[in-house]
Amino acid sequence: MHEKTAKTTSSYDESLTRRAIDLAEAGRGRVSPSPLVGCVVVSNDGEIVGEGAYIFSEVTHAEIYALNEAGERARGGTAYVSLEPHAHHGRTPPCTEALIKAGIKRVVCPMEDPNPLVSGKGFQELESAGIEVVRGILKDVAEKQNEKFICWHRNRRPFVHLKSAMSVDGRVATKTGDSKWITSASARQYGQQLRYEYDAILVGADTVRADDPALTDRTGKPRDRDLLRVVLDSSLRTDPGSRVVSTAPEHPTLFVAGSEGESKAEEIRGSGAEVAVIQGGPRNVSVVLDELYTRQITSVIVEGGPSVAGSFVESGLVDKFTFFLAPKIIGGEAAPAAIGGEGPSALTEAIGLRDMTFELVGPDLMITAYPSE
Repeated sequence: MHEKTAKTTSSYDESLTRRAIDLAEAGRGRVSPSPLVGCVVVSNDGEIVGEGAYIFSEVTHAEIYALNEAGERARGGTAYVSLEPHAHHGRTPPCTEALIKAGIKRVVCPMEDPNPLVSGKGFQELESAGIEVVRGILKDVAEKQNEKFICWHRNRRPFVHLKSAMSVDGRVATKTGDSKWITSASARQYGQQLRYEYDAILVGADTVRADDPALTDRTGKPRDRDLLRVVLDSSLRTDPGSRVVSTAPEHPTLFVAGSEGESKAEEIRGSGAEVAVIQGGPRNVSVVLDELYTRQITSVIVEGGPSVAGSFVESGLVDKFTFFLAPKIIGGEAAPAAIGGEGPSALTEAIGLRDMTFELVGPDLMITAYPSE
């Protein structure tokens, strides 16, 4: 059967695909290490008869929820799914099998699943069963929604989101190190929402020493895995009385150290935190991400200071940036800038940004962007 593309479909198909993508948002913060998925089932006379969204702990997939709600009304109808239905046996039987058994005659889906266990196989099975498959509608929207899951499978590492709060002239503290608070309470609250969407939060030992942060998700929203706190500390010099150490029994905590920290590793482990000693030490952020990948951490928000930010930027390992700019000018040559490291020698080597968005959060300007490819 020849595949239909988005060019041959109607605005109705687009609106229902958008509805499936919107439904998938119900799983935000609650699906890792799986993807966000939503599904809408429409009967052959055009009525919405079933909807569903995937939540990891509930196991049941979005397609199954929607098909169960639709019942016999699904027969001869269309399923709008935000991600390719899987055709393999995992935690659940194949969703393709359920769609075929329900008598669905048409599946509209924006994107292929990047998981090699699924990729393309779901579409193939549906087409082999005589089901019309329409691909590509709102593909960019669907891929952005599942950007963490895509990075996890394609790059075999967590998705990295660098977040920084600074003055309008790019300073993250005064020359004495005073940084509380550069941005408003509204911006800090929005930052909590960002944490909610990630598996891990990462900072350096300097941030822990200077600010003694809790590094927790304080949104109060349900999440299916606890936020992992990751501290890069080469020599494990973090004060045992710091909040991040003293609360390790309540909040999963990982210290990443170099060989110089091995002698203190047992003391930190005794607090309830984990310690990973890696080759080259935590400055080797590529190996840090390898360590997180082995722990099935699909995404990490980096909130460290200039040194940690510079390490990720110079390694080319930042997938997304969010900057909160406060309407303040700090100035001073000794006041630290947001991104440390050596920096480029020429402007032609500077990192370009794309898909920039701007939003006022209280009095602060939030800029979100992706590095140019």
